[in-house]
Formats: sequence, structure tokens, C-alpha cells
Amino acid sequence: MKKELLSPVGNMESLYQAIHNGADAVYLGGKKYGARMFSDNFTNDELVAAINYCHLYGVKIYITINTVIFNNEVNDFLDYVEFIYKSGVDAVIMQDLGMIALVKDKFPDLTIHASTQTHNYNSEGIKLLQELGVERVVLARELSLDDIKDIDCSIDKEIFIHGALCISFSGGCLFSSMCSNRSGNRGECVASCRLPYELYKNDMKISTNGKYLLSTKELNTISHFKEIMDSDVVSLKIEGRMKSPEYVGFITKIYRALMDKYYNNQELNIDEKTIDDLKSLYNRDFTSGYLFHETGQNLMNIKSPNHIGLPIGKVIEANPKYIKIKLDYPLNQEDGIKFLTEDKGMIVNKLYNDKLLLSSKVEKGKIAILDNKIGLKNLSIVTLTTNHQLINKLNHYSEKKIPLNIKVVAKLNQKIMITAQDDQNNIATIYGDIISKSISRPVTNENIIAQISKMGNTPFIIDYLEIDCDSDIFIPLKELNDLRRKIVEDLINKRTYITDKRVNKGNIKLQNNTFDKKLSILVRNEEQLKVALEKKIDYIYVTDMSLYHKYENLDNIYLRMGRVISNFMDMMGANILASELGAIHKYTKGNNVVSDYYLNITNNYSLLTLAKQGVKRITISPEANFDTNFISSVPLEMVIYGRLELMITKYCPIKMLVGNNRDNCNLCLKKDKYFLKSNDNKYYPIINEPHITHIMHYKNIDLISQIDEYYHRGISCFRIELFDENQEEMIKIIDKVRRMF
Repeated sequence: MKKELLSPVGNMESLYQAIHNGADAVYLGGKKYGARMFSDNFTNDELVAAINYCHLYGVKIYITINTVIFNNEVNDFLDYVEFIYKSGVDAVIMQDLGMIALVKDKFPDLTIHASTQTHNYNSEGIKLLQELGVERVVLARELSLDDIKDIDCSIDKEIFIHGALCISFSGGCLFSSMCSNRSGNRGECVASCRLPYELYKNDMKISTNGKYLLSTKELNTISHFKEIMDSDVVSLKIEGRMKSPEYVGFITKIYRALMDKYYNNQELNIDEKTIDDLKSLYNRDFTSGYLFHETGQNLMNIKSPNHIGLPIGKVIEANPKYIKIKLDYPLNQEDGIKFLTEDKGMIVNKLYNDKLLLSSKVEKGKIAILDNKIGLKNLSIVTLTTNHQLINKLNHYSEKKIPLNIKVVAKLNQKIMITAQDDQNNIATIYGDIISKSISRPVTNENIIAQISKMGNTPFIIDYLEIDCDSDIFIPLKELNDLRRKIVEDLINKRTYITDKRVNKGNIKLQNNTFDKKLSILVRNEEQLKVALEKKIDYIYVTDMSLYHKYENLDNIYLRMGRVISNFMDMMGANILASELGAIHKYTKGNNVVSDYYLNITNNYSLLTLAKQGVKRITISPEANFDTNFISSVPLEMVIYGRLELMITKYCPIKMLVGNNRDNCNLCLKKDKYFLKSNDNKYYPIINEPHITHIMHYKNIDLISQIDEYYHRGISCFRIELFDENQEEMIKIIDKVRRMF
């Protein structure tokens, strides 16, 4: 089976660019519930038009509804899903566990793809999603192609092959939500990872060659494309719903050409001019990503979080009036350029040659002179960030045409018959009037061919035309034109026809139980654990395996499992705090499993889904909305006090930036404390475990005073998350919480 090229679409013009440059499928969002709320996105009317347009050209369309859903949104969410389902969407892309289960129950024939936001990192988690009815998973960007080969699930695999990378594991980032009140899990990410930070070791600032310490390069897998095509991945996804239509068209065209070359056994090469054009459209420097084991400097661009463009020359003089540039690449009027040293940019409205004569273009090797309207003072590398001529060229793409095989049968005293078959084996047959004998001007085969071949602005083109006609017959040319229009209309209707959709009208019943208040605590060392035992805490979570085994004979001690698991150890009869779906699937049979807040649980149907999986207590997301009550058959927990984890990443800034030996992977094992400092003087602690980095909140949340309110909303277990608190601080916090009980 051939692989699918999946292109991003942010508006109708991007849709046209993707389709006519070779996409097999597109993904896009409406105005609701999509993870790119700041893209243009599509109104409901535009969604219907997009679905019909895609199906006309034989392109599949997937709509993103991949945010977490609040209780007060469920009914509206289902109405929206029913609308896009009945409009003929090929699949929906989802994150929310409860909504996945609910949508599969309500719309059993609707295909569901699990968004990368569900943290699809291991076989166990993917098996759980498959059991819920998911047919495809968008795999975590942190997986290598070798890792992907080892995922032993009979499910379609989709990977990103080009575009922006999240430095955090997708679906595992609370940075934007907790610090800017805009949730990445709700499509409102402020891109905290693209902001400037300083690295501190204890109280000492570490010198770094750049300040964007969490900013990745742009994914680009062109040089590894054969390896991808040889893999068992079925869908190759381009990121870019917030990028320009020209970018979408160009990237789609590049990867379409590579795929076609692969299937035709040709060498998979891209010429240098194409790569230059790509850099001018969007470029943060390129990386082949974790997909091909890139790390550190090969993954990150800490100098710039934005489009840096194509290097085209160097400033050789900057005075108050003029900027002189020695060009290594042609520069045209209306191009956009950037001066990297001062991070300033401009549009080239007036362009002069070395004789100070206005020019529309200055060639490579020459001196270009510009008005210094931006106050540039320093010599700098110059990059091309907007290639005006390229964009104009990309806006004049050739429209895709659908090949038709047509047969015309014209026999005397019989109705003329035209039959057309398209590339999807749709067949349309149209009959005209009874044919009479010609009196003076018989119609010829050439006349028929000329009229039937006039496909004009239709999406079709004649691939094969067969004529079976008697001689000396008369057919009005107008009738041939009318028949051609009718056959085109019939084929369009067949290609865009939507079958009846099955909807289950029954309601899933939610069971609610009430539970007594309980107190839980997460400890990070044995000293904290001993205090928790002395204070008779109901449930104690430990992060260290050896510490858990030392105290596992106690009924109230739980092991918090890792958030990123590649290999699962065998456990039976254990108390487990599960931090990802794989651990839920692996350990609920034979163990006492509690789910952690990292699973982004925000509605009653997600609670029901986890309870059916065998989870004994469920932790609500700190992003949850408490405007309505939570209904659950098992106890619910929330973090009421503590320093939350904002981001989890495979990238280690300490390893990359500290010390002379960039390969040193033992720095985090020492007693030093590391922080990221933001421009507003907030310090975010960094915690390392082997090959995983955790970035913590700069402060503790404190919701202790609201315990009674949360209890009446359905929460019965209240958690303290410790960080580096000592015995005295612990006791003070615990006593404060208990006074609210």
C-alpha cells in the first residue's frame, strides 16, 4: 500500500495549494476544539466546502478536534462532531480520552486518529487507544524510526516529517497554561519554549551562545526520506497550519516529488535551488530530529526562535543614509531581508546598484545599496526572509486534473449515449435525443471530439476518448455541449456524494458515588517519606524505585511511574501512580493503579473511561474547569498544593550548555541545582532523570483554602506535591490542609 502525504491547511488558499501540489490528505481545524486556535481555521460553511473540494479531487480530509473538553462543553462538542461527521469528513483527530470513547459510541462509523497530544510513545498506550476504537496514532516526535519499528500494534502509524517541533512531549506541557493562562491542551499555546531564558547553576549564570534555550530547529527529513519510505509508517505529516499557503504548497510539492521518485525507483535527490527556496520560505535551521537520533546542537537553535531565512550576503558598510551589501545571492525589489546581528528586518522597497541607480534586481557578486530606514549600525550577515518572485510563482500553480475515459455512441435512430469513467471507477452515463440522418452537414468524429474535450474550468481532463458513430448523422453542437456539462455534473456529484451516517442516540449513563476526604502526598526523598508516615497521610507517592521497594510492605505507599516509558517491568500486587496511558494499560490488571494529573483529565467521560480500564482513583488535570460538578464511580484527586511540572522533554539543556565536555551526561547526578531564568526574573527549576528533563513551576500553587468548594464539586482526595521542603515546612503545610478537613 502506498504511503499517504498529509499536508497542513489553515485556510481555503492553503487547501488549494495542498491539493494541487500533490497532497493525498489534508488536516485542518474548524473554529472550535482544535489545537491551533490562532490559525485562520474554517467556519462551518467553509468546512463543508473544504470537504466537498477534497473529495472532488480524491483527497482525504481530517478535522482536528484535539483539545481537552470541559464538562460544560460536551453537548456542544457532540453537536459539532455530528455536523462534521454528516458533512462527510474522512476522520477526526482527537486527544481527549473520554471524548474518544464517547464519539466512538455515538458515531461508530467515524474514523478516529489519536493526536500526538495523547503522547503516543509506547505499544502499551497505543493498545489502549486501539481498544477504544482508534484506527491511527500520530506518534510522538521523540521516537526514532528504529523505535517506531518496534511498536508492535496492528494500527496505522503517522509521523511528522517536516515543520516546527515542540521541545516538550506533546500533551505533556503545562507551561503556557500555568504561566500565561493559555492552555496548549486547549489550542492556545503562547509558545513559552520560543521565549528567551538564562541558565543558572546554583546562583551562577552560565554563559550561553544564545538565549532561546528551549527553541528547536525546524524538522526536515529530506535527506533521510528513503528510510522513511522503507518503514511501516503509513502517513507522512507536514506541520504548518499557521504558515503561509505558499509554504504549504511548496513543501507539499517537494515531498510529493520525493514520493513519486521513490515509487518510480529514481534517486531521491533535491536540487540546491529548491533547498535555497525552502530556506527563504521558512527556516529556523534544519534538523532531522529525534526521528534520526539528533540531539543537542543538532536539534536546537538557541540563537533565534523565528524564521532566519537564506543567507544572501554581508553588510560591508552601514551609515545613517545607506546600507551596502556584498551579495552572494541575487536580491530583488520587494524582497524581505533580515540583518542577523541586530535582529532587524525590512522590505526592499527601493533597491540601488553600486552606482546608486534604482534597480529592480542586483545580481550575485554585486553590491546592493538600500536606504537605511531601520537605523542599522553594525556589519551583519544578511538573509532573505521573503522571496517576492518565488511567492508570485507559487501563487500560480497548475491545478490538478482528474483523468476521464469517455465513450460516445451515436447510432442512427437511437439516442446518443455518452459514458465517462474517472480514476475512482465512478461511471456516469448520459443519453441525448434520438439521432436523425443528416440533411446537409453531417457531424464528424472531429466535431464530437472537439465538443466533448472542452473541459475548460472543470476539474477533469480527457485521458482517453472513444467514438462509435454512424456516418452521415446529425447532432447539434449545442446538444453535445449540454451532454458534456451533464456528464461533468454527474461525476462531481458521485465524487462528493455522502452516504447516510449512523448515529447512536442513546446516552451513556454516568454513575456517581460519594467518598470521604483523604490526603495524599508526593515525596522526593526518604526524609520527606518518614515525615509523611509520622503524619499518617492516607496515600504516599514516591518517585524512587529503591525507596518504594524499601517500604512497599506498607499499604499506603505508591510508586509514581515515569512519564516516558519505553520498557515495562513486570509488577503484580503493587500500588502504582500511573503517569501515562501505557502504564494504565499494562498495570491495571493485578495492581492497584491510580492515574496522575498528566493524563489531562477534564470531564466526566474521561473519568468513566479510566474507571472502566480499572483505575481505582483518578487525578483531575490542574487545567480542569470547576464550573460544573465531576461525576465518578471512583474517588477523584487533585493537587491542592505544590510545585507543578510544566514541561517534560528529551532534550537536556544542562548537557548541551554546561561545562567544556558537551558529551558529559553526569552533570545532573551532582548536587548542583539548575534553573531557567525568564526575562521577568522567574526561576524555573530543572530536574533530570536519565535522558528526561523536567522543568518545574517557578512557584507553588496553593488552593488549600478552596478544599471545601472542590469537595462539593466531586473531589475527595487532596494532594500535596513536595519539591524541596524540609520537615518543618512539610508539617506546616500538612497541618494547614488538615484544618480544612
